[in-house]
Amino acid sequence: MDDTDHLTAHLKPTATRPLLGLTILVVEDSRYACDAMRLLCLRSGARIRRADCLASARRHLQVYRPSAVVIDLGLPDGSGAELISELAITCPRVDAIIGTSGDSFSEEVALAAGADGFLAKPISSVIAFQNAIISALPPERQPTGPRLVSDDPVLPDPVAYRDDMAHAADVLDDRADARTLTYVTQFLTGVARSAGDGVLQKAAEDLAEARDAGRPMQSDLARVAALVQDRISARLAI
Repeated sequence: MDDTDHLTAHLKPTATRPLLGLTILVVEDSRYACDAMRLLCLRSGARIRRADCLASARRHLQVYRPSAVVIDLGLPDGSGAELISELAITCPRVDAIIGTSGDSFSEEVALAAGADGFLAKPISSVIAFQNAIISALPPERQPTGPRLVSDDPVLPDPVAYRDDMAHAADVLDDRADARTLTYVTQFLTGVARSAGDGVLQKAAEDLAEARDAGRPMQSDLARVAALVQDRISARLAI
């Protein structure tokens, strides 16, 4: 534990805040997705910590042991499955290890790496979030009794989406690097899907398809870059 975790360790879950007393480390590079997690934790009573890459997550874990870790599989410095595998065999073990992604195949990857559960993006349902966390906890840590929760979807801050676009624009400046291009297409596809930005999602998917097929990517890359800049410049990002 760090020097403030003792303040929450004694808190007990309630019907309206069933995750009260838990500290959740969210390993997520998207500010938009992380803001959704922040709102989900706020409604549920959990304390949230954030890491935006594997290296940052490992630094967090050297200082304290969270109750649960939610790990995005696509991170700028590697796959979240690497961290899941590490945590699955670490002793003492984190109570709940949960993978998350917008890719359909990623649930199998996360579970094979040792995750206790999986959250498919976009994540906006408070009930689905709570169920995923609680079901992954050891039986003795799971709160009992009824839960009284409004399942109105959480609405992340649109400014966080613009921040994600600025991050993508910075990464696209280094587009000659094949690994970087793979990362940014995955990042944009996931963020656009979470935000309901179908135009950008389709453009990022087309770029990924051209890359995978070995086709020229200049036009697809220019289209993605232009859409990203449009969203940075817009008064409202989405």
